[in-house]
Amino acid sequence: MKTTQLTKSDFLRKVANYEEHPDEWVFKGEKPCIVDFYAEWYGPCKMISSILDELATEFSGKIDIYKVNTDKEEDLVSAFGIRNIPSVLFCPLNKRPQMARGNMSKSEFKKAIQNVLLK
Repeated sequence: MKTTQLTKSDFLRKVANYEEHPDEWVFKGEKPCIVDFYAEWYGPCKMISSILDELATEFSGKIDIYKVNTDKEEDLVSAFGIRNIPSVLFCPLNKRPQMARGNMSKSEFKKAIQNVLLK
């Protein structure tokens, strides 16, 4: 399994429709997910990208891993207050999402997946 690129319309359909529910988080996914807000040209984002590709295979069927290109999806960047990249949104099934900013190692991602998404 690979990571999946999201546009704003994909995000509204697969993750959360924040326009329809501006005051509450209503998760639309069937599995917990990670949303990576990234830029193709930025080195730390490239490092995380390879880690997320590995994790997409490792956790296939358990979580979804999405990517949002911050240079192309300005509405999503604005909606989530993204000021620094990489920024990663962890979306559990029945709880509020949690945002992590900055570089993370594979072991830090695995710990977050276990403690935030799969617990």
